[in-house]
Amino acid sequence: FEHIDINTPSLLSPQAGTKEKTLCCWFCTSGPISLSAKIERKGYTPGESIQIFAEIENCSSRVVVPKAAIYQTQAFYAKGKMKEVKQLVANLRGESLSSGKTETWNGKQLKIPPVSPSILDCSIIRVEYSLMVYVDIPGAMDLFLNLPLVIGTIPLHPFGSRTSSVSSQCSMNVNWLGLTLPERPEAPPSYAEVVTEEQRQSSLAPLGACDDFERSLPGPLFAYIQEFRFLPPPLYSEV
Repeated sequence: FEHIDINTPSLLSPQAGTKEKTLCCWFCTSGPISLSAKIERKGYTPGESIQIFAEIENCSSRVVVPKAAIYQTQAFYAKGKMKEVKQLVANLRGESLSSGKTETWNGKQLKIPPVSPSILDCSIIRVEYSLMVYVDIPGAMDLFLNLPLVIGTIPLHPFGSRTSSVSSQCSMNVNWLGLTLPERPEAPPSYAEVVTEEQRQSSLAPLGACDDFERSLPGPLFAYIQEFRFLPPPLYSEV
């Protein structure tokens, strides 16, 4: 699998979205619930924290809770079949919002744990990530935004010629929040700060029994995912 350099322009672009939902109960209609969220870029490496800028306004009659979560989706292809596994990677919870209240996230942080990188150009396995920012609404479908993520192997280079590109990408208009995104991102933590030797060894424990579909795959792909989780990424100077 190829390394993913998150310093490429497409992975430095901000991701954003806005949604609104109106709740109905029989012939009564309450006010809308609105959600807007932005992150400063699309590409990250394990150990980094995603800064979430969001505004949640509750004009309904219910008490709602804003939340955010990172999801990993693994898709495996073999003999014309496909198996997909989606799992929660990390999540956070905001404060409960009663009717007429608004909550603003001014760079609320969600840390990325030591997970495998994205795999996007392989015919037998695909690993994708997304950040879901959503409003938990009791008795109704949640209001949510999906922001795509790419987990890379080459961390963000905070200095040099790429800095101006990062700064320009992060200077997007956030007037709806009255906020300014940081001019220069901090370097991600070192591998030793994120993963202990005990964690790495525990990840190499034997996996459980495989089903028929997994036996038909050309290699221990699940094992690859688990083992890769605790291998340090290459240094920027090495690539």
